[in-house]
Amino acid sequence: MKILIGLAVIVIGVVAIVATRPSEFRVARTATIAAPAPAVFAQVNDFHNWEAWNPWAKIDPAMKQAYEGASAGTGAVYTWAGNNEVGEGRMTLTESRPSDLIRIRLEFLKPFHGTSLAEFTFKPEGDHTIVTWSMAGQNNFMAKAVHLFMDMDKMIGGNFEKGLAQMKAVVEGARTRSSGRSEG
Repeated sequence: MKILIGLAVIVIGVVAIVATRPSEFRVARTATIAAPAPAVFAQVNDFHNWEAWNPWAKIDPAMKQAYEGASAGTGAVYTWAGNNEVGEGRMTLTESRPSDLIRIRLEFLKPFHGTSLAEFTFKPEGDHTIVTWSMAGQNNFMAKAVHLFMDMDKMIGGNFEKGLAQMKAVVEGARTRSSGRSEG
């Protein structure tokens, strides 16, 4: 009987700890790219361009990808289905303000169901652009429990950093190639 009471106290304690976890999460990373905002914006506004810098595509090169709706901008849709690390889901571009803001509805189907909002902001700074990639969403009870053991910021933030670094390389590399051609 004492063992059952002890287990009940432990379960109640864990439930109480999970219940006090934040009901929302937000992860954000920022990079400065040596290019004008329209060049950086174009990388995000067209899902077809993501293949060059999307960190999850590198995790599962065999991932199935499809595009629907508009070719770019509001209404563009990207779906993916991959291994356990990348899962399965759908992104819908819901707001596109040229060289300023892009909002994307992220619907995760596997390994866990969930919906989040991704945002990219673009801030011109001289001949550079400061781009911020963020994701925010709600934590249900199960997500709160998972986040006791897995830090969402570390888990996703690292991939955001890789993606922004790769985007920087793509955009700055394109500028270098085009400026080299015009001089030669």
